[in-house]
Amino acid sequence: MDWIILCIAGLFEVGWAIGLKYSEGLSRLWPTVWTVAAMLVSLWLLGLAMKSLPVGTAYAVWVGVGAVGTVVLGIVLLGEPADTARLVSVSLIIAGIIGLKLAA
Repeated sequence: MDWIILCIAGLFEVGWAIGLKYSEGLSRLWPTVWTVAAMLVSLWLLGLAMKSLPVGTAYAVWVGVGAVGTVVLGIVLLGEPADTARLVSVSLIIAGIIGLKLAA
């Protein structure tokens, strides 16, 4: 269950990272409200997951899920480039997340 909570926390991290872009430097009210809410939920869920998972593993997986999700949404929603180097790099992050899960 803690791994599921951790992955959901990572998804909320994606939400606030993308939200920062849409809030335009926290200058737009509703995108800023949703961004701050996503930050709080993400950190709360990370804290819950860390009750039983090793801190280094939990943090690395949280950041990894957030990074991969943010890159994917950046490509899909914001038209960021999907060149080979970026996709290979994202694949390496995914491999690292899987490795940490298997090692825990």
